[in-house]
Amino acid sequence: MQFHKVRPKKVATIVAEQIIETIKDGSFPVGSKLPSEFELAEHMGVSRPTIREALSALTAVGLIESKPGSGNYVRNGTSLIDTIAREAVLVLENESSCIEIMEARGLFEPPVAGLAAKKRTVNDVEDLRSLHEKLGHLAKKGDFDPYFAMDKEIHLAIVAASHNTLVAGALIPLINTMEQKLYREFTQDYYFKNKLGLEDVAALHDELIQAIVDQDGELATQKMREHWERMQIAVSSR
Repeated sequence: MQFHKVRPKKVATIVAEQIIETIKDGSFPVGSKLPSEFELAEHMGVSRPTIREALSALTAVGLIESKPGSGNYVRNGTSLIDTIAREAVLVLENESSCIEIMEARGLFEPPVAGLAAKKRTVNDVEDLRSLHEKLGHLAKKGDFDPYFAMDKEIHLAIVAASHNTLVAGALIPLINTMEQKLYREFTQDYYFKNKLGLEDVAALHDELIQAIVDQDGELATQKMREHWERMQIAVSSR
């Protein structure tokens, strides 16, 4: 007899598995619309952000697709569904929870922005202004992937401007979770929803970076906090 290691599953994984089973049993064939996020949350007794995290994983692996203003539709119900489903579960289980990433960054990054405002150098200011200018151009183009990469570079530059190796050691791995497949899909679907969304978030960076340039630690802290509060509200809203 062989034994296997027992580990608890994330709630979002269990949600995804239930959705997968309804697709496999034919309840939702290819092209059909899934129940709304509100209905899924009510039926399963979980939060909307948890439903959204599960749906993002299923979208990332190509099992479903999200149509803005319409809902989520089954995209793939072929014989490959078991393989696709396993990939979705692996993404959810092996990558950090999007909700936990946002909570952690919302706690840690505001005071670091304040520290950066106090300790930034002339070179830091030049780097931040250059990155910010590039972010603005990318926001106007509405191209998510390069914008997302530049957004990450700005947050890393703010950490660098704090000139604290311990802070950098703690925050850089957290910011690097932006490279995870699930987090990218989640933020694209529920935060950077369209071109206007990119420009809105770029505008938040305007005030944040200016506060750092002006060495206004209190305002920099406030603007970074507003950035993360806005994101948490956006992904939790109905």
